Amino acid sequence: MQIPLDQFEQVIDEKILQRGLTYFKKGHVQELEEISPNTYEAIVEGTEDYTVRLTVENNVVTDYSCDCPYDLGPVCKHVAAVIFSLQEEDLGLTKKTANSKKSTGSGTKKSKSVATQIDELMDKASVDELKELIRTEAKKNALFRNHVLSHLEHYNENISKDLYQKQLKAMIRSATDRYGFIDWNKARALGRAVYELLDSAKKQIDHGSFEKAAMVCFAVMEEMLEAFNGADDSNGDIGGCIDEATNLLDEMAARCESKTVRKQIFDFCADEFEKGRFAGWDWHEGLLSSAANLAETDADFDRVLALAEKKQQSDWANERIQMIKYGLLVKKKGQDIADKFLEQNMDNSRFREMAIERALEQKNYAKAVKLAQDGVKTDMKDKPGLAKEWYDWLLKIAQEQNDTPRIIEYARYLLIDNFRNEQDYFQVLKEHVKPEEWEAFVDGIVSEIKAKRRWYDTGLVGTIYIREEKWDKLWEMVKENPTLSTIEQYESYLSKHYAGEMVDLYASLILDYLERNMGRDHYQTACRYIRRMIKLGGKAKANNLIAQLRTLYAKRPALMQELDRV
Repeated sequence: MQIPLDQFEQVIDEKILQRGLTYFKKGHVQELEEISPNTYEAIVEGTEDYTVRLTVENNVVTDYSCDCPYDLGPVCKHVAAVIFSLQEEDLGLTKKTANSKKSTGSGTKKSKSVATQIDELMDKASVDELKELIRTEAKKNALFRNHVLSHLEHYNENISKDLYQKQLKAMIRSATDRYGFIDWNKARALGRAVYELLDSAKKQIDHGSFEKAAMVCFAVMEEMLEAFNGADDSNGDIGGCIDEATNLLDEMAARCESKTVRKQIFDFCADEFEKGRFAGWDWHEGLLSSAANLAETDADFDRVLALAEKKQQSDWANERIQMIKYGLLVKKKGQDIADKFLEQNMDNSRFREMAIERALEQKNYAKAVKLAQDGVKTDMKDKPGLAKEWYDWLLKIAQEQNDTPRIIEYARYLLIDNFRNEQDYFQVLKEHVKPEEWEAFVDGIVSEIKAKRRWYDTGLVGTIYIREEKWDKLWEMVKENPTLSTIEQYESYLSKHYAGEMVDLYASLILDYLERNMGRDHYQTACRYIRRMIKLGGKAKANNLIAQLRTLYAKRPALMQELDRV
């Protein structure tokens, strides 16, 4: 979540804001410093001390983290407290000068950033002093040690997946609580640390050290899967590391010419697919796809083909595997064998679509129609959305043949069923129905839509009335089932002809709304619609409504405050 500094009070939860403000006013924000351009860090004191880091670009907090255990929302009170500290002057806030157990940093743009201070000191320090400092800190701090190893990994001559796995296990242990779980904040920190290791793999690829890079990716995929299964990865940091590792493997497959390394990657992908540890995730089918792309020998091809025969957990996964097998058959056995496999597996929707496309290219309309009709029969019961895709293909075939009756039949069906595709079915119908028959045709469509009584029918009928500029019918439709949001939805179309009537309807619905709802959010909603009444020219009626509400709900101070703002 991005947080504009000039609007953060509207973005962050009110309770968290209040707690953050209390922490700020009590002087709990300590050592606020700009550690690098646009990046701030502070210690927030409480029962325990927590480190908060913010990145601010163009007056917007673009990234933030806190090492507290709070996981009930995106922003904790410690982050809110630091934001108040950053905005202290703009908001005219004052804080208590606390007798902190830490020295208080000025923490603003007036002082040198930490990065500048470090640069100045490093220029003065000797190489031996810096080496000793790194050795000492690496022994004490596992996270720092892993950062050093990641950044300097390309100098390491020892190639071993075990080495990287040990490094990753240490990172994961430091992020795991005593119950074996990695919370949201720790998952973010872990993801950042592992991305540094993957950055080292990118450098190794650029230096031509493909084997080292491959070992990093193997270790990341294996270890981070375990972490992923025991973490709150709602932000995608851990899964993103696995994605990046698989992307790097694909990049190496495209760039690396070493048969040894290509074989290592092939064996890893094939072995992991066979073990099924990634089953249920896209990574699983991706492993087989990578293995297929790397297959070079007859034994490699045979192994991938054998793996592709394994039944997967879902129809979607099975379809992806069949696509991989099809591509492999084209590459190894030729197009005829691959096409035979395709024809035998028409329950795969992508295969059916490919077959229809090929039949159309060959102008074999009879075959294309049969394939689409068979798809409708196969999928209508269990996959009605997919069945409509086949109806859309029938429409495309009819359009290629200039078959007007069929075009009207299929476009009418798809419009009434509100199927959303790239074609504008209403316009297709308008172009093919005779002008003298059009009005009656549209009335028939609307009647059929209304008869189905589906939740989305009002919007579909409203769209038809708008396109046909039938404002009287649109207004009748709104009055049949009036809601505040429905009036607002069609206000711009109806205001020219029905402004007065809309003002009256707004007033009636606002009264009903406030009879059923309480709370400031609801009061703000009601007042927003009162403003819409005024914009429609109903200022006098809006004032009468406000007076009525003041009498009815005089004991609702929050409502009175919101009415004052109208």
